[in-house]
Amino acid sequence: MANSSHHSNLDDENLNLTAISGTNLSFDQAFTRLVYFFALITVAVLFVMSWVIFSEALPAIKQFGLGFLWGQNWDTGNQIFGALPYIYGTLVSSAIAILLAIPVGIAIALVTSENFLPSSLRTILAFVVELIAAIPSVVIGLWAIFVFIPVLEPLEKWLGNTFKFIPLFNTQDPAGTNMLTAGIILAIMILPTMAAITRDVLLAIPKELRSASMALGGTRWETIFRVLLPAGFSGIVSAAMLALGRALGETMAVTMVIGNSSQISASLLDPAYTIPSVLANEFAEAEPGLHIGALTYLGLILFGLTLAVNIGAVLLLKWVGRTNK
Repeated sequence: MANSSHHSNLDDENLNLTAISGTNLSFDQAFTRLVYFFALITVAVLFVMSWVIFSEALPAIKQFGLGFLWGQNWDTGNQIFGALPYIYGTLVSSAIAILLAIPVGIAIALVTSENFLPSSLRTILAFVVELIAAIPSVVIGLWAIFVFIPVLEPLEKWLGNTFKFIPLFNTQDPAGTNMLTAGIILAIMILPTMAAITRDVLLAIPKELRSASMALGGTRWETIFRVLLPAGFSGIVSAAMLALGRALGETMAVTMVIGNSSQISASLLDPAYTIPSVLANEFAEAEPGLHIGALTYLGLILFGLTLAVNIGAVLLLKWVGRTNK
């Protein structure tokens, strides 16, 4: 009888500190409702934004339909608009940025989370990298024009002259403002996001995993590549997706260094254009009607690209989770 009484007391919800019934207090109920309210506001704002953008883009959607996505002409005088050059520029510049930022960001995260350096130096290095995120994009653009492009331009000219048989570098006497420069500047801008989140992920991995790996004979680098990085894979992918989201939407710095040419070229050394750049350059002076509608249609496409990237990341994480079971 004592044992049964003891078990009944343990099963009693009133003794379970994690029981949901603890929200019966009026304060807890009010706080829960407040959290739900703000969550609903967030979702509502997202839907309102989507509806407003869609409504403004409706004239262009009716006029051009899905053909707007692969149209290459942008003639404001004749009211002919196509989005393909801007979609191409946005995707390629963001791809260059994320391909550069992922390995560098992971390397910085490893250096600042593992004991390669003294603790104080690791903290300072992590703070300096994160400080890049606080620099306004227009300041980074000015730095790129006056400092970075003069340094990079001789290398780009060498690439164009030496590897002109490769389509990616088939540009005679390239200028400093081009797709490659924009991609590198974007990589610098998204590096703090990639490095900081990856560092937090690696620091959250239990130290027992490191100790167990080394106890089984694994070297430091075997532990990093076979234990730590696989264990933090989901967090690293999340960091990459957040960084890619910023790269897709970056405006001023890219506008200042990409060259703003609506011609599609396979060469990374040619000028290009992105969706945020054309919105920044033309929206203020756009005429009401089809021109405004076409620009808003571009904004809707950018919104869709960002949403597709996030959905793809979720599906990738689910697929990796299933394969690891």
